[in-house]
Amino acid sequence: MARTDHPERTVLLGALLIVAAMLAGLAVRVWTHPPRAVWIPVLVVALIAALVGVAMTMRDLTPPRR
Repeated sequence: MARTDHPERTVLLGALLIVAAMLAGLAVRVWTHPPRAVWIPVLVVALIAALVGVAMTMRDLTPPRR
């Protein structure tokens, strides 16, 4: 196992990506009148970050195939 491929660290980083995506969505929602040129890219990046975070989290929670 490589130094950067630690299973517990991957789950933590995935959870942090999910939390960051949620905070980005909340920031856009709380902001009174954000321009569309700002909130659409922010929400797209937040969605991608959330999906990557879920994939990283679930990757290490599945049992190995042996």
